[in-house]
Amino acid sequence: MGIFSSIKEKLFGKANEEVIETAEVITAEAAQTVGADLPDAPETEAVDAAETETADPIVSETAPSGSGATGGKASAATAPVVVDIAAIMDAAAKANGQKLDWRHSIVDMMKALDLDSSLQARKELATELDYTGDMGDSAKKNIWLHKALMKALADNGGKVPAELLD
Repeated sequence: MGIFSSIKEKLFGKANEEVIETAEVITAEAAQTVGADLPDAPETEAVDAAETETADPIVSETAPSGSGATGGKASAATAPVVVDIAAIMDAAAKANGQKLDWRHSIVDMMKALDLDSSLQARKELATELDYTGDMGDSAKKNIWLHKALMKALADNGGKVPAELLD
């Protein structure tokens, strides 16, 4: 597994955990509340109604409710999600305990994700992301890496703050 894959797994894996946890909570709540209000409604409809009203700061449905091939019902467990990179990274940096500036530093970003941030690891990431500059110029490479990583995350379904994509 490459370093970019490890980064995606850390970020998108956390989002998938959130979707699963949200779906489990919604199912339990729907059985107690929404299902009780609608005794003739099948449980799946009650779950779907509750899911469309639930907002999650880390993951969100990309398709509006009432559209798509699911017959007008969105499901948190199956709907495509947009991963809020900033929310996940802010939480990871806070949990790390160090003062990390992941928004500007590739090293801090990798540390927040508990990944190897060594020069060798960053060289490998640069190769994966097709860096063509001087591998010996660590400062320029790190700046390029951070921008390229943000773009790659956005291209893979991540919601990246606009100021980090400039």
